[in-house]
Amino acid sequence: MARKIKKSRFFFEENFIETIGEVSQNKYKPLKNNEKLKYLGKKISRIDGYDKASGTAVFTFDIDLPGITYAKTLRSPYANAKIKNIDDSKARKLKGVYEIIHYKNAPKIKWYYGSSFLFDQHVRYEGDEVACVVADSEELAEKAIGLISVEYEILPHATRAEEAMRNKVKIHKSGNIVRGKPGTYERGDINKGFEEADLVFEDEFSTEVAIHNPTEVHCSVVNWEGDKLIVWDSTQAVFGVRNSLAQSLGIPESNIRVIKKYMGGGFGSKLEAGKYTVMAALLAQKIGKPVKIALDRRENNLAVGNRPDSVQKLKGGVKSDGTLTALSHYSYSSVGAYPAGGGCSWPLRTMYKCPNVKVEEYSVYTNTGRGRPFRAPGHVQGIFALDSFMDELAEKIGMDPLEFRLKNYTKIDQVSGRPYSTKLLKECYKKGAKKIDWNKRNKIPGSGKGYLKRGIGMASQIWWGGGGPPAYVTLKLNQDGSVNILAGTQDLGTGTYTFIAQVAAEILEIPIENIDVTIGDTDVVPYGPGSGGSTTAPSIAPAVRDAAEQMKKKLFSGAAAILNVEQNEINYNSGKFYSKKDKKELIGINKIIRKMHERVLVTTGAREANNDNYMVQSFGAQFAEVEVDTLIGNVKVLKIVAAHDIGRTLNRQTLENQFHGGILQGLGFALMEEQIVDEYTGKILNANMHDYKMPTIYDVPEIEVVIVSEGDKIANNMGVKGIGEPAIIPTAGAIANAVYNAIGVRIKSLPLTPDKIIDSLYS
Repeated sequence: MARKIKKSRFFFEENFIETIGEVSQNKYKPLKNNEKLKYLGKKISRIDGYDKASGTAVFTFDIDLPGITYAKTLRSPYANAKIKNIDDSKARKLKGVYEIIHYKNAPKIKWYYGSSFLFDQHVRYEGDEVACVVADSEELAEKAIGLISVEYEILPHATRAEEAMRNKVKIHKSGNIVRGKPGTYERGDINKGFEEADLVFEDEFSTEVAIHNPTEVHCSVVNWEGDKLIVWDSTQAVFGVRNSLAQSLGIPESNIRVIKKYMGGGFGSKLEAGKYTVMAALLAQKIGKPVKIALDRRENNLAVGNRPDSVQKLKGGVKSDGTLTALSHYSYSSVGAYPAGGGCSWPLRTMYKCPNVKVEEYSVYTNTGRGRPFRAPGHVQGIFALDSFMDELAEKIGMDPLEFRLKNYTKIDQVSGRPYSTKLLKECYKKGAKKIDWNKRNKIPGSGKGYLKRGIGMASQIWWGGGGPPAYVTLKLNQDGSVNILAGTQDLGTGTYTFIAQVAAEILEIPIENIDVTIGDTDVVPYGPGSGGSTTAPSIAPAVRDAAEQMKKKLFSGAAAILNVEQNEINYNSGKFYSKKDKKELIGINKIIRKMHERVLVTTGAREANNDNYMVQSFGAQFAEVEVDTLIGNVKVLKIVAAHDIGRTLNRQTLENQFHGGILQGLGFALMEEQIVDEYTGKILNANMHDYKMPTIYDVPEIEVVIVSEGDKIANNMGVKGIGEPAIIPTAGAIANAVYNAIGVRIKSLPLTPDKIIDSLYS
């Protein structure tokens, strides 16, 4: 077991992170292509599928403990106000109300994402936490909330970034720009680039605030057992929640256990510990009873995060032959009342070859709910604007949009100067265009006859998804030949249990039915990272392989010792050892363990360090065919072809599930999803699942997924990259370009609602 402590650097959601941890030094040959493997790449049903389909799966929302109590939160009704006084005396008199905490009596816990304390007298958006009540039932807690009297000093508010940037309303003393300055990036000489261009063009695009709305609401169940805090949490990061709680409560991490077996989605919103979890922990400690806190749908729309909006002003210079000479990006995003990132320029910096680039982007505080990572944060907004703009530039110089992208193809990451570990985007373009029948698109946009007009469009995607260490897996091989795997990760509903079992089954050559997987429990499994940024599979799968390969080495040495032969005299196949000489079966793995007098053989695998000489990124292109009803402005997406380079496919079935989900989510972002704020009151007008429009099964188009890659030998020992984000990134851009091709008028503001289409056609 070769290990070394090393630094690794990789991208996780909105930022590059640098980790220091123990990594595997073991070198393994690249696996064969999936067609020659037994388990990997196949359509294998989820090993947790029966639990979910039968209703026996226990989600955090389902946890019920003896003597459990229920907490609910009183939230600010105002976009910006100061609490002058709070009186909870009437609420406390209700029978069955145990405790109420607020700024007057709660510990002064510094909250790590920017508010002064867990409860702040200055509430900065509708939904900000004012007080928390715990009672015998949710209904009673809600009733108690209604009896709490709060005196507010209502302050002026700013709900739009443009307004907040004028600084007439100070949301924070430091000003309304996160970090006090814009994010900037520059390479080459932007002015020279524009001077060299035959054509210079600029345009402006905007995107909306979108809400995560996972199936399972944000929720926690907490219980103290002496000085040990047990937390069941619907989270994307069990170790992250543990560490944040330890920091907030001032107790050792070893005194906190976080458990999450099943989860109904998160999309980035559940990557951090919520205030609600800390409040529940404080209340449970005070009353000596377990506390359950589950946010309702309105709270999920107000207070646990969103995809920030954006206004993006792009300017490009291009030669008559299609060569890009300059690209500039100026943007601003409303990230809500507390620190968050709103940048969306990464695609422009890296997607297309351009020597002269300049970026200036502002993340702006507003009196609205806080921005959070949301499935490819920044890239979804950025690709919509960039690839709409690319189509415009192509049209201006009379070039096919796909040909224009190929003309400006880059083989290296232009920010770091490093080559990509693999890049098969050209193959994605070629195969995707063939599947959608690119040649039948309107040569003149909007030229189709009749009121139902069809169009075809496309957009590209780039994302990291390479993962990295530290990530660990413990593998136990039992006397009966069964395997227990303890992996430091969690499942978001994406098939993590299954791919872990597939990797182990492939390497150990044993039936997948013999493998049991345990994840999502900080007291049971070794450390692993949060699940976000498409990093779970490329972080965990290599550690599973490392553990399984080590186990195979143990079995070889054990078999050789038992048989009194040299290891090079025997072969291993499907859980049994054979003589190389006469192919005779010699011994099975269960007999080896028994003869070694071991009750169980144990190995611990680790993720290897990343190769710093390369950039590990995924690539892809999505092609959309749409039909637009020009009488009522309705857009129907007929077909999406998703062609992607994402390394090795671990499970074809769950891969397609991910793409279908991501594409449908991208369709919602393109056509209907939008948080609507009343600028005069600062209130959210559609904070529910009735008025916040999301796609239904009726909106699902034909979806064809084309994977052009077999494996990335440089990325990790499994050759795998993540797919959660790539599935959504190009969808909105492809649909927008298809709509333009259909009607001949470009809509530059998402979502592409019927009113915008009618206005653009007939105004």
